[in-house]
Amino acid sequence: MKNSIPIDLIIEIVSRSTAKSVARCHCVSKQWRAIFRRKYFIELFLTRSKARPRILFVVQDGEWSEWSFLSLPQPQNSSLVVESADIHMKKFSAGISGSIYFTYASGLIYFKCMRIPKEDEDEKPVLCDPLTGKYVILPEPRVFGMYSYLGFDPVDKEFKVLFMASGYTASKDVDHYILTLRTGELKWRTIQCPFTHEPLWTRICINGVLYYSAMNSDGNYVIVCFDVRYEKFKLVDTKCRSEFNGLINYKGKLCGVKLKYAYRVGFPVKLCMRVLEDVEKDEWSTYVKVKVTHNLSVVGMIATGTLIQVQSVEIQGLGANPDRIACNAFVDYVEDLSVNDAMLQLNSIPLQQD
Repeated sequence: MKNSIPIDLIIEIVSRSTAKSVARCHCVSKQWRAIFRRKYFIELFLTRSKARPRILFVVQDGEWSEWSFLSLPQPQNSSLVVESADIHMKKFSAGISGSIYFTYASGLIYFKCMRIPKEDEDEKPVLCDPLTGKYVILPEPRVFGMYSYLGFDPVDKEFKVLFMASGYTASKDVDHYILTLRTGELKWRTIQCPFTHEPLWTRICINGVLYYSAMNSDGNYVIVCFDVRYEKFKLVDTKCRSEFNGLINYKGKLCGVKLKYAYRVGFPVKLCMRVLEDVEKDEWSTYVKVKVTHNLSVVGMIATGTLIQVQSVEIQGLGANPDRIACNAFVDYVEDLSVNDAMLQLNSIPLQQD
């Protein structure tokens, strides 16, 4: 057609839209579907998406044991405290229940134990895409374990689940397990950890390394570093007498956040950040921010160097008792078509919507 729109212009326009719009474009023709699944377009779309990051909220309504995935535009400069959420994403809560333990990595959420009534009455490990609401029920390890984590390898573009086979202590004398989330059969493989430790739930994945808090055999607080690509463990001494209140990404480095509370005061009065400068040498830098005058939760640092603190989040329609609502927030959440494709290849299932 002489008056047709040039394909280069179509690519430019669609790359600035949403993942939902791209999915609709797949239905136009086989040619469009092929174009929008090319590596070039997927990378271009991700570049555009990174220019408009959002804060992702993972919310559990404890009164109904339901989960919702919500987001709002991420503040870039002076807006350090988010007081209310302007919801721009769908709410998913189809009677899905389970434990409060989950891990977020590169756009996907892994629930260690989740019960989906329309699938099974038993709790299963579940991988979920909060953008589309699609999920995959993963195979269960044949051993007992309290702790498992989701990691992402940005080189091979692979998600992996690390399962520590233990009660409260992960022994160096037993096999642990790892599951690579790729097409084909999903099968757990054994993996060894060279040191005994007690895993904790404070965790984050940064640039292909999964970090989680733990206690070593001497009862000291440490950080376990797990290289997702090479599947190797390393232990780092935090040189702290207590566990970090949270772990965040500090310009590509691990940062432990500690909040000091005054006696009989309900909010912190001092905020301290410790940045892991050198993993091999266990070298940390300390940054202290004082004059904290309100209750807050540090959720991360964005590209501008701004520390994002959530003071309070008002979300309507999630139950009558706000005290039973648990909310976790993650910065730099972007739409990534490669994540959507990974879920499709795993034969993901759409959630029922309210």
